[in-house]
Amino acid sequence: MNADAIDIFFWIILAIVGITIGVVGYLLGKANKPQQTVDMSLLKKFEIENAKLRADLEACKKRATTAKIPKPKSVASLSTPAVPTFDAKAAKAALGKKVKKDDLKIVEGIGPKIQELFHNFDIKTWKALSETSANKCQEVLDSGGKRYRIHDPASWPMQAKMAHEGHWQQLHEWQEKHRAGKF
Repeated sequence: MNADAIDIFFWIILAIVGITIGVVGYLLGKANKPQQTVDMSLLKKFEIENAKLRADLEACKKRATTAKIPKPKSVASLSTPAVPTFDAKAAKAALGKKVKKDDLKIVEGIGPKIQELFHNFDIKTWKALSETSANKCQEVLDSGGKRYRIHDPASWPMQAKMAHEGHWQQLHEWQEKHRAGKF
């Protein structure tokens, strides 16, 4: 045999071996792939549970629409929610410093300049700050310029609510756990 014939046989054998290995690899890979089967008994169980939950939901909706709320006999009989009173001694005991009522600076992250920005937006009490969204707080900060953008006001309404409701120990523990006012 001459050299050209050997080269052709070499390439033909190489191609046959390559194709054979590719087919065997494909078949082995397909055989080892786990079959995805649905456990019909489990599916049926979930369908039954879903139907029960839907029925319960409908029953609750019907009860809610047909429930009669008794009307109070007079406006005086309505109970008004208790307004928390400020206890300076309890605040000092928990926070370890003297606290003035509605001082926004007790909120971790608010200093005198930021408090002034909030006062410019007529947010002057803990209650007002607690009812302010984090987006509005960010708007207040943005009004002060670039140097206030580094602050994260996400927790400020929550801290203000704790102060407004007189949860001083809880506020202190939260501030100790989350330095710089971040969650």
